[in-house]
Amino acid sequence: MKPHASSIEFKVNRREPELIAPSKPTPHEFKPLSDIDDQEGLRFHIPVIQIYRHDSSMQRKDPVKVIREALGKALVSYYPLAGRLREGPKRKLTVECTGEGVLFVEADADFELEHSGNVLEPPFHFLDEFIFDVPGSSGVINCPLIFIQVTRLKCGGFVFALRRNHTMADGPGIYQFIKAIGELARGEPSPSILPVWERQVLNARNPPMTTCIHSEYDDFTTTIPFPLDDLVHQAFFFGPNEIAALRSYAPPHLRHCTTMEIVTACLWKCRTIALQPDPLLEMRMLFPNNVRNKFSPELIPKGYYGNGFIFSTAVSTAGELIKNSTGYALELIRKAKAEMTREYVQSAADTLVIKGRPNCPAEGSYMISDVRYLGCREVDFGWGKALYGGPPKSTTLYLSHFVAFENKKGENGFIAPLCLPAQVMERFVKELQILLQTDKPFNDCGLTTDGHH
Repeated sequence: MKPHASSIEFKVNRREPELIAPSKPTPHEFKPLSDIDDQEGLRFHIPVIQIYRHDSSMQRKDPVKVIREALGKALVSYYPLAGRLREGPKRKLTVECTGEGVLFVEADADFELEHSGNVLEPPFHFLDEFIFDVPGSSGVINCPLIFIQVTRLKCGGFVFALRRNHTMADGPGIYQFIKAIGELARGEPSPSILPVWERQVLNARNPPMTTCIHSEYDDFTTTIPFPLDDLVHQAFFFGPNEIAALRSYAPPHLRHCTTMEIVTACLWKCRTIALQPDPLLEMRMLFPNNVRNKFSPELIPKGYYGNGFIFSTAVSTAGELIKNSTGYALELIRKAKAEMTREYVQSAADTLVIKGRPNCPAEGSYMISDVRYLGCREVDFGWGKALYGGPPKSTTLYLSHFVAFENKKGENGFIAPLCLPAQVMERFVKELQILLQTDKPFNDCGLTTDGHH
């Protein structure tokens, strides 16, 4: 598989990074994170990217200036995001609300959206140009919690890229914040949804008690079983035709399953075959379940912007997953989702504390986060809706997202970015093509690829 590179050559000129503090004085206080927030698997930074066209009605407005000013205003109510994380006894994370601010970079790129080739298409293999890794900015402790780069384009459009410390906010939480910036940028007096901290609602009991099975935190190897110097990023598009093809693999009694469930089942099976693991290796399919609006009475209040999800985990040996039908994987996924109760949520927080806030095991694990309904493309800073909005690519070997996307044919669907070693990716593409019943080259199926690291 040859690297897929853009024929477009361009330069991005950046100004010196600056800290944007809340535009008004904010409290100096210490706010502990929840016991869901500070698990090891969330102690990293994760990017999102928003792309906007030129809008003639905004001709005299500078997106950098507009967003910078709105950001300062938004941080008045979201002031913990302007602070810094400290680690206490038993690895407990607390944000010190220092008001230091979030890191901000102003930039200009010398190309136009209309002639940008695949520069600004998933899997965004030029992402580093639009979200520059400022030295010393990507640590978890004592570092800025948010990084934003706004890049003007020659055509009058712009790219808004944000990288967040995942312990502070999940997808719904960070988009609540980004939408607040958008509302203030458009001249609204205050955000339509005010932020709520209340992290204690997802804390462990005293004493903590594990009452449910949490396979995502099992004690076994977290090593990666292959070298990391030959990785390929690839984004797969699923429109009406692809979804219909995959739905045909659902057994009759499960035809009512959701799109997320059947596509996840198919990707899990294809990826397992492509990895060629030991047949006895336990494979885990993890998916974050947003527990906002999940229970009655509600567990999490409206406006909560912390990590409001709990993992559901389906488990099977590789051998069983490979030899059985897609319906087998689908059954396991639906069973895991059905186990999400209030007690399961509480037991998950308790288990994290009992086990010392562990990471999820790497070998055999695959995680899919469905962000199709976060309204990423609806974010409006005054230039209208985004051409693209959401996570740009897989940030780890075992993470994918389902991101709402419109392809060049005008079909609405979603993309699923993956990251795998080159030979494994080749096998994965072949397995997926078999399920889609097509012998077309992958680019004809709406699949795009990035070069090796």
